[in-house]
Amino acid sequence: MPSIDYQLAEYSDLFMLLAAFTYTVALLAFAWDLAKSSKTLKAIDQKAAVQSAPKVMVTAGAPSSGPADSNREWSGEAVTADDAMGYTGKRRNAARVAVALTALATLIHAAAVVSRGLAAHRVPWGNMYEFCTTGALVVSVVFLLVLLRRDLRFLGTFVVGLVLIMMMAATIGFPTPVGHLIPALQSYWLIIHVSVAVIASALFTLTFAMSVLQLLQADRESKARAGGKERFGFLKIVPSAQSLENFSYRINAVAFVLWTFTLMAGAVWAEQAWGRYWGWDTKEVWTFVIWVVYAGYLHARATRGWTGTRAAWLSIVGYLCVVFNFTIVNVYFAGLHSYSGV
Repeated sequence: MPSIDYQLAEYSDLFMLLAAFTYTVALLAFAWDLAKSSKTLKAIDQKAAVQSAPKVMVTAGAPSSGPADSNREWSGEAVTADDAMGYTGKRRNAARVAVALTALATLIHAAAVVSRGLAAHRVPWGNMYEFCTTGALVVSVVFLLVLLRRDLRFLGTFVVGLVLIMMMAATIGFPTPVGHLIPALQSYWLIIHVSVAVIASALFTLTFAMSVLQLLQADRESKARAGGKERFGFLKIVPSAQSLENFSYRINAVAFVLWTFTLMAGAVWAEQAWGRYWGWDTKEVWTFVIWVVYAGYLHARATRGWTGTRAAWLSIVGYLCVVFNFTIVNVYFAGLHSYSGV
């Protein structure tokens, strides 16, 4: 068995620290973009209120229904994504800087993950530290890939914030020195099973952030229709709750297929490692619980008409099950999967 390259492992730790710092600056830039854009839209609304008759308040990107939206279009200040989440309006310099910093942080982060794998001569997801750091990397990569087609920059603060939380959890909660895999993990199924699980979890992370925003936006829209006072001014630059729900549903459908494969691949691996496909181990049970929750979400929304806040809450519950499975189950429940390195 090849020896561990501890020098390269130290470089990995350094790259991880640099990535976390760069993500932090990107987070601040995304937050600044939210504050600046929402302030711009608020000023335009106030100007329109002076120049026009009372108007119908709508969320950013919704069809024009009054002088305020016409004024936004006339002034060239339609700075947000439309309901299809396409790129519209003027360039937002803070958002462009934030995306560039996120891309730079992702490259450094990738260097950290790859160098750790090279140091150990294996794939870098053999324990909770490595799963967290690799999972955070995939979340960032998926976010950047989606940005190529859809304007989700309004989601940047939440996504990069979740990436930082995952990195801090890995560094503070699950610090694990680089080492060799235990025999149960020395299988090509580790590459297949865990990599697909990481991608599915990354997609679930995106939909979790979108579902939280959907609930906040739905509350804002209901207050606006009732003529009440709005909270959370940054929601002015977020597309409508319905648009968030529709896009979240499509992403969840893809992630559910990947999670189904994760469940099946895990069963095949269990048969090879332990001689049975299913043994009601705690980890296996919670992986199945996650599948059931998201299956229920997709079924309820597609056939039972569960839309709006109910769909958002189901999506959030599904992600909380993912987090519970990864943290509480791995740390506090004994079983055949108790080899996380903590």
